[in-house]
Amino acid sequence: MSDGIDRPGGLRGAPSRREPLPWQEPKPAEDDPGAPERVRRLLASPSYRRADSDTDFLNSDATRGVRLQIDYLKTELSLLERGVEHTIVVFGSTRIREPAAAERLVAAARDELASAPADAERQRRLAVAERLLEKSRYYDVAREFGRLVGGCRSAVSDCRVLLMTGGGPGIMEAANRGAFDIEAPSIGLNIALPHEQYPNPYLAPDLCFQFHYFSTRKLHFLQRARALVAFPGGYGTFDEVFETLTLVQSGTIAPVPVILVGESYWRRAVDFDFLVAEGVIDAEDRDLFWFAESAPEIWESIVGWNERNGTPLLMPSCGP
Repeated sequence: MSDGIDRPGGLRGAPSRREPLPWQEPKPAEDDPGAPERVRRLLASPSYRRADSDTDFLNSDATRGVRLQIDYLKTELSLLERGVEHTIVVFGSTRIREPAAAERLVAAARDELASAPADAERQRRLAVAERLLEKSRYYDVAREFGRLVGGCRSAVSDCRVLLMTGGGPGIMEAANRGAFDIEAPSIGLNIALPHEQYPNPYLAPDLCFQFHYFSTRKLHFLQRARALVAFPGGYGTFDEVFETLTLVQSGTIAPVPVILVGESYWRRAVDFDFLVAEGVIDAEDRDLFWFAESAPEIWESIVGWNERNGTPLLMPSCGP
């Protein structure tokens, strides 16, 4: 006979019984007419939810430490399972598209301007589109670089050295796409944002992760990194570059090569010589990074630096 109470699920794998145990049935109404209703209220109470399935509790301020741990641990266990030991990390603007897409944006901006030639905002949008088209060459460089990193494997299942990006569009897409071109897996570390977003389509499905916290994502970017390659970018790229430089400068992490791709862009964006002259960084801090232009130049400098530093990349086939 039904008593109208929704029972919580039992333990998985619990043996079935011919005779129920005393606690497997609620107190019957024939003994206490008010008991079933009180039991229903107890089962519906937030305090009765099991902690690991209580989303309100798990999202509370008090459990932030636990969330930080599992935010880190899920990705860590997956990378360990795949045998990932070294990563080459690539950053760059999400707005730098492949040349064909950049050309379409320029054409659209020109059409808009043609209908109102004196409109200052439309003039600005066309100028920006043209500058992004000029930088679309870096998409091709990043894609070629992704192929070089992806080729650093002895077998299909070898994941010891993998490319890692933030998993988004633009330069990150290009690098992942290069690895995808030669059927090599690569890693993407997405971050949960207030607005909808999508990972780029060139990531290995079992190596595409989404983080809640920037801090745990940053930890994974550097934990296995044997190089940081930064293409022209904005706030996000600058954040990762300068945080890495700060950690290396302060001795908080072991030295790691930092390569800034596109010297003309970076020298205009950041006047490093000015910082040295002003005394806010030392001259030797200028040596914590270097510039490069082509994919082979980037790759050969990474391999060479790690060889000289006594931290060679794991694959013999990774030589220049």
